[in-house]
Order: sequence, then structure tokens, then C-alpha cells
Amino acid sequence: MSQNFSGKTAVITGANSGIGLEAAKVLAGMGIHIIMAVRNEAKGVVARKEILALHPAATVEIRMLDVADLASVRTFADEILRDFAALDLLINNAGVMMPPYSKTKDGFEMQFGSNHLGHFALTALLFPLIDRTPDSRIVTTGSLAHNRGSIDFENLDGSKGYKAKKFYNQSKLANMLFALELDRLLKKHGSGTISVICHPGVSATNIFKLGKKDAPLFLRNLANKYYLQPPAMGALATVHAATAPDLTGGEYIGPDGPGRRKGYPSLETPHPSALDEEVAKQLWKVSEELTGVKFDFGE
Repeated sequence: MSQNFSGKTAVITGANSGIGLEAAKVLAGMGIHIIMAVRNEAKGVVARKEILALHPAATVEIRMLDVADLASVRTFADEILRDFAALDLLINNAGVMMPPYSKTKDGFEMQFGSNHLGHFALTALLFPLIDRTPDSRIVTTGSLAHNRGSIDFENLDGSKGYKAKKFYNQSKLANMLFALELDRLLKKHGSGTISVICHPGVSATNIFKLGKKDAPLFLRNLANKYYLQPPAMGALATVHAATAPDLTGGEYIGPDGPGRRKGYPSLETPHPSALDEEVAKQLWKVSEELTGVKFDFGE
């Protein structure tokens, strides 16, 4: 992506809080038109005001999107395709973390459905617009949790047993596998679009609630100070993945500090499980079947 960002357009899912909001603030300040893809309009309105308070000249709009509902994903994508001639940047950021067992509108396990399948479908549906936009970029938010993940193709819906942490790890590994397979396919088909992955380290955002709410406040404060980094720092990896001119696709960007939990953006190596191309191909096929959406690479 060129370093002149004025006039460029970015879609950011989950842009009303945490990493998404902090990334939106920085990108809006660069002159990028921000489309906040949010599930809660009221929170979106508050977040938009926060961005404009920092950057009064920024252009920021709110669009409704629930990645846990494929009908919502299709409606959102149709509206973007209708209203925009170009889409320079898609940041797949929205997500849920370790909820009790529940399902999406389409019957998918909530974490796999929201974190992976919803974004798979969104990216595929927006891809014709992204693909014809020069120097465009797709950024997927991964997680350190992918290191502990595995894809259980026999129990993707959790009907044969559910553990919240295990299914979160699975969903984040799916993000990694998807983003890397997408970049391989983009290169194979000669697309000018690149796919990059980032992760925020361990950030104090709405998705991450450390311990129980009734834990002693001083313990929670200590944990936040020494273990977690603020969302603004966590978002730097996203901004780097979205804008760094030297990236060529397939990179994995995260904090450079101890354990990769905190720090400034640097290049990382994914866990070997994320580099398994056979699993990636199987996941891609299953994702197409479950969502009913396929990428059009112009063949």
C-alpha cells in the first residue's frame, strides 16, 4: 500500500472498541476513510465521536454488521459493493472469546462461526472489489492462542463436547490458516492484493477479561500493569500490518517484547500448526461448504 493514504477506504470489523477502535483512530488520522462495521450501533456512534474528537477532519461512517449472522454479512457486503468503487483495506478484527456454549444464527459454534466463518464469507463477498483496487490489503487479527489450537473437523459445531478455551484456540488457528492460504492463492492467481496477519499480544480489551470480576482490584490492576498492554499499543501491530510499505503478503506481525505479549510491531513466525497447507486446504473447503460462499479469483 502506498504511503499516501488520503482518499483510501478501509473496512474494520468490530471497530467500536478495543483494538479495532484504536486502529481506526490511527488510520483515520492518516486520511483513510473509515467504515466502522459494528454490531451495536449505539456503541458505534460513541466510538465515532471519539475518533472525530481526535481527528475532526476525518471521514468515518458506521455500518451494521454481525459476523455471527451470514445474512447480515451478505447485506453488509452488498451495500459496500453498491456504494464504493474501491476498497483498499479490509481488517477482519471482530471476535468473541471463550463464551459459554452457544451458536450463531446459522447454527455454527459461536467462536468458530464469528471469528472465522463470518470473516471468511465477508472477505470472499468483498473480494471482487478489493481485487480490483490497486495495492489493496486484507488484514486478519490472529492471536497467540493459535499456538495451542488444532482443527477438530469432526466436532466443529461443538455437538460432541465443548470447552470454551479449546474452541477459542481453534478459531484463532483457523484465522491463521485462512489468512496464509488466502495469501498463497492471491499469489498463485497473480492478484495485486496481499493478505497479512497480526496479533495484539495480550491486550486489556473488552474481549479479554482477566479472572473473575470479584477478584481483588489491586490484583487485577497489577496484572493489567505488568502482563497486559493497553489497546492503543496492541493496535500498533494492526496498523503496521495495514500500512507498512515493505510487506509483501503472508507476514505475521506481533509485539516484540517477552513472550510476544507486549511491545512494538515486529515480524514473527507462526506456530507450525498454522503452516500446515493440507489442513489449510481442508479448512478452506469446509468453510466454503458451511458458508455457501466461494472466492472468485477470476477463473
